[in-house]
Amino acid sequence: MARFELSINGIKKAVDAPEDMPLLWVLRDLVGLTGTKYGCGVAQCRACTVHLDGAPSFACQVTVGMAANAEITTIEGLAEEQRAVLEKAWIEEDVPQCGYCQPGQIMSAAALLAAKPKPTDADIDAAMSGNLCRCGTYNRIRRAIHRAAEHGGE
Repeated sequence: MARFELSINGIKKAVDAPEDMPLLWVLRDLVGLTGTKYGCGVAQCRACTVHLDGAPSFACQVTVGMAANAEITTIEGLAEEQRAVLEKAWIEEDVPQCGYCQPGQIMSAAALLAAKPKPTDADIDAAMSGNLCRCGTYNRIRRAIHRAAEHGGE
């Protein structure tokens, strides 16, 4: 066990954990932020997407030791304006079905819009290609990202 000082959603949190503990379990079990979901545990579904220093990262594969010096942003800490624009676009395009993948989808979309405020279909497809949706709402997700971009989703 080691003590780590993490910056999560702009707040410093001290946690005691093994250095190789996945960030996903630190966030969910030790910090109590359950918005980041466990999907597969091998970075194939991206339901666990968080931002490390603004870049989308997979919390099931990043260890607490790897994340110790990064600014960690979870779905709970996404900037209110950005989250509101994305959530509104998601609802308007009827994206959510079961909803399980949505935190990871929204975190990936937020990172894309921060990097490319007016993404093309190809940009969206490339950025979202690894995010699996068991309900198959990919076309609606693309439309929602375009809608969010029109309304200042960056």
